[in-house]
Amino acid sequence: MAATSYDILIIGSGPGGYVAAIRAAQLGLKVGVVERQYVGGICPNWGCIPAKALLRSAEIYHYIEHAKDYGLVAEKFGVDIAGVVKRSRGIAAQMSNGVGFLLKKNKVEMIWGQATITAPGKVSVTATDGAPKGAQGAGEYTAKNIIIATGARPRALPGIEPDKKLVWTYFEALAPAAVPKSLLIMGSGAIGVEFASFYKAMGSDVTIVELLPQILPVEDEEIAEHAKKRFEKQGIKILTGAKVSKVVKGADNVTATVETADGKVQTLTADRLISAVGVVGNIENLGLEKLGVKTERGCVVIDGLCRTNVPGIFAIGDVAGPPMLAHKAEHEGVICVEGIAGKHAHPMDKLMIPGCTYCMPQVASVGLTEKKAKEAGYEIKVGRFPFIGNGKAVALGESEGLVKTIFDAKTGQLLGAHLVGAEVTEMIQGFVLAMNLETTEEELINAVFPHPTVSETMHESVLAAYGRAIHM
Repeated sequence: MAATSYDILIIGSGPGGYVAAIRAAQLGLKVGVVERQYVGGICPNWGCIPAKALLRSAEIYHYIEHAKDYGLVAEKFGVDIAGVVKRSRGIAAQMSNGVGFLLKKNKVEMIWGQATITAPGKVSVTATDGAPKGAQGAGEYTAKNIIIATGARPRALPGIEPDKKLVWTYFEALAPAAVPKSLLIMGSGAIGVEFASFYKAMGSDVTIVELLPQILPVEDEEIAEHAKKRFEKQGIKILTGAKVSKVVKGADNVTATVETADGKVQTLTADRLISAVGVVGNIENLGLEKLGVKTERGCVVIDGLCRTNVPGIFAIGDVAGPPMLAHKAEHEGVICVEGIAGKHAHPMDKLMIPGCTYCMPQVASVGLTEKKAKEAGYEIKVGRFPFIGNGKAVALGESEGLVKTIFDAKTGQLLGAHLVGAEVTEMIQGFVLAMNLETTEEELINAVFPHPTVSETMHESVLAAYGRAIHM
């Protein structure tokens, strides 16, 4: 007989939900997870993982195109988009199955359907399509604690709503039937520039339209400018300080009216348009308004331990607000559950959350940008080191890149690190650890970095901040 009462009932099995469930099970709590569609949520199924699989195919194709630069000969190669998508979808299925295995291994009970919180401690689940045969589903459930982990969905702009044919969200962009000859992308955040990189590598003529003055708006200005120049060098067209005010759909294309900050208006026609203007939390149909759960700008309001204003109801991940990142959701899941279990949980410092964008070139950052550090009143020291001064980067054929570090001039505290170039999404964790350990510039300077590695650029950037760079 399936259980109907739990210590913790989690609505949503994405990165936040499934990690929270596993941690709760480790702590000896009885846990149930309600999921209406995908085990693992958006990230492994229609987000982080399948997108990286596509980008890996694009990266390999890019290297084959430049085989001559490496002294190699490659002939008769091309793009099989069906094969690229098949590989990506296969990886997504593998990851989703893996999450399901972990939940089962930890004796977490899956409940299939749409959840509504009818009262504190009570959840009603209605059936949805696609539930596994024989799975636990529709019914009434009780729980001492309820965690909302319902994630987010693509934001739709009025008049430019996605139609799955001509106007795409990341769902359609992840599984195209064909590569569009031309592509217009609204938004230059992580999703926008990653798809720009992928489709440009696959042969599309790509144009990005960004409302704000710089692409990658959350990144350090200098790093964003470096990335912009690299994109433009690849042939990607970029319009900043511009907005798409109108879209007219043709039989097999779209024509967009684009207005720039200086008042100029132009029309752009493309085979497809990707709307990448952010996401909005899935807060509807959960019963939150009736319960009086406070929401703001489409997200549930929480405190440092993921508690809402209603006792016994918690929220984690994208539905609980920015930064909307899978690793933030996972960390919140652990904080939330450990707080419920009476452990000494610590609120998360959002300045310590790294951001990674897997475009070509990659971009990664943690902490304050140079502008934000100055606005916060710090007297700062800034170090910069270009990849061209690094032997490993040159040997790899990846000599275009930059590492930038920002320190408090008075204490030596590392305030921020910002990187653009090959594999920087792997390198950033070194700076994340340094910041979490409250490392000073002296300790970073005295650390021995292996040679030859691209990570030496991190060391040199720290040295540069204090006038001690060796290879520049």
